[in-house]
Amino acid sequence: MKIGYVRVSKDEQNQDLQFDAIKAEGCDRIFNEKVSGAAKQRPEFERMQEQLRLGDTVVVYDIDRLGRTMVELVMVVDEWNERGIGFKSVSQPLIDTTTEHGEFIFKLFALLAELERKKLIRRTKAGLAAARARGRTGGRPKGLSKKYQKIQPMVCDAYVQGRSVREICQAFGIPSNKTFYKIVEAVRSEAKENA
Repeated sequence: MKIGYVRVSKDEQNQDLQFDAIKAEGCDRIFNEKVSGAAKQRPEFERMQEQLRLGDTVVVYDIDRLGRTMVELVMVVDEWNERGIGFKSVSQPLIDTTTEHGEFIFKLFALLAELERKKLIRRTKAGLAAARARGRTGGRPKGLSKKYQKIQPMVCDAYVQGRSVREICQAFGIPSNKTFYKIVEAVRSEAKENA
């Protein structure tokens, strides 16, 4: 069975080009997604994944409809290959894993994606090492954010007055007990240092 997958990032984008091209391929079913490719949740894509069976072929208008990066695309198509599911791109006719040539081209893309991923990891590690050599470290800055520094005296006053942690968090928009105790602990730490 041929299964089509259409995706646009926004509601106002037109899907007609993708639909027409995929219908011309003779798809039995088309899944229609209106969400960014960077989104973690793609409900129609997940529904399509659940319904794919051995011998099916997924057809897209362009390979970028499946994922934002080549590495992501390769991972999806590799999983399909293991399940006996083909993949075809209408606008890139050489990418058709149901043919020997198409499978070869896709494997070549997979090798290039892996090479790019390794280069990215290498550059990232080199950049971090160079930053550390200059005395800079990554990650979040230590201590309280400016937002919490501003409300810190009021939070501590409310706590001393006997208000519950839950009440204080709700009143000041503090997301968790952990953050609350971090705010209160900062005051204790300052008091100890000044003593």
